[in-house]
Amino acid sequence: MEQKDPILRGKYPAKSHCARVAKHLAKHLAGHNKQIPTTSVIYLEGQKTILQEDNDEPQPFRQRRSFFYLSGCALPDCHLTYNISTSTLTLFIPPLDPDSVIWSGLPLLPKDALEQYDIDECLTTFDLSSHLSRLSKQDPTLTLYTKSKTSASLTSVQADFSTDSSVLHPVIDECRVVKDPYEIALIRHANDISTRAHTAVLRAIPTAKNEQDLEATFTASCISSGAKEQAYSGIFGSGENAATLHYQKNNQSLSGRQNLLVDAGAEWSCYCSDVTRTMPLRGTFSPESRAIYTLVQEMQDAAFSLLRAGVSWESLHLRAHEVAIAGLLKLGILRNGSPEELLQERISVAFFPHGLGHYLGLDTHDTGGNPDPGDQDGMFRYLRIRGAVPEGSVVTVEPGVYFCRFIVEPYLKDERTSRFIDDGVLERYWEVGGVRIEDDVLVTKDGYENLTTAPKGIEEMERIIKRGE
Repeated sequence: MEQKDPILRGKYPAKSHCARVAKHLAKHLAGHNKQIPTTSVIYLEGQKTILQEDNDEPQPFRQRRSFFYLSGCALPDCHLTYNISTSTLTLFIPPLDPDSVIWSGLPLLPKDALEQYDIDECLTTFDLSSHLSRLSKQDPTLTLYTKSKTSASLTSVQADFSTDSSVLHPVIDECRVVKDPYEIALIRHANDISTRAHTAVLRAIPTAKNEQDLEATFTASCISSGAKEQAYSGIFGSGENAATLHYQKNNQSLSGRQNLLVDAGAEWSCYCSDVTRTMPLRGTFSPESRAIYTLVQEMQDAAFSLLRAGVSWESLHLRAHEVAIAGLLKLGILRNGSPEELLQERISVAFFPHGLGHYLGLDTHDTGGNPDPGDQDGMFRYLRIRGAVPEGSVVTVEPGVYFCRFIVEPYLKDERTSRFIDDGVLERYWEVGGVRIEDDVLVTKDGYENLTTAPKGIEEMERIIKRGE
């Protein structure tokens, strides 16, 4: 699938990211009454090739995200240094191994890397120790900033410089929250691929027999569009399986079931999409399913109406719960309480137990959200973002309403909460399973831009399923 944005014809802006991290590093140190040393170097190690246990085949490779953020390089067994004082980015790649060439062909060579990546120089990993030794001899006060304990690769020269592994990790995590135009273009392209795949699933529903048929359809569509990696393990839950938030079996028969919840997204150049759609397996939604789907749309629209730079994520999440309570009261599932009382009692958590969304980027659940899993308030415990969302961040907005027996039935057995739920009306909704709608959204100064274009309107989805359009 062709990349539409011309910005992607250029190099991934690794040096810009390095400069951003260096600036935030200095700011972080200043906040602790420290100055960044005159000669300071950021050092990161890429993911290594790891063999499967008792096997000579490698495990599936996934580049360390911080390493990619500062290099744009998705090759295994690499290293990088960024000399903050000279703004010099050096990439170290594995040297040519003649034995490996026999099996795998020629690897990327340093001259090729200089053309492909936004770097100043490219050396081999054999040169790493001598490179750092040379820097430390030039300035004995050299400080190496790294994410973790220094690796065996540096053992021979580690005594020549100071190492700080306490600050770089949180600084990179913070920098990754706000995306630049290149990163936004990558996420948008991943979404374009996912849109094509979600649409393919809609078209395949009339002939599908099993959840795995539709997972295969989605994956095949992504691969044919050039995305060989999924951003995460997809969820293809039919019927009551859709009430399990991270359902993974994806192997159950579709027979006799109302809906299919598809939570799946392609990865493109290490950047993620994360898209959820709930689809009618019979071509049209049942009255109960249609009512819940409409309610979830209203929850998402309410969150969208408040979304802009600087808004508190908790306020959006709270608004989604208020809309859920109003809708469930109207349907008769909730009763015997005012909206304010039901909110105070946290009854809606029985049907909307997760957070409204999360940051998205190099990881599906991207860095910088500052979650608080120890929060004693069940409505906010699972929020993956806390506080204000900044301009330029990309978030998912993914409200849902679920009928999960494991979660709801304790509310029915508790005298304090059971009076708020009409179990007779509820009985008609168990087969709905769960409905979630999830879009990937760029936060702007005065609002947002939805990067997800996968079909989600009821009439549009029903038309595609029936006509294969």
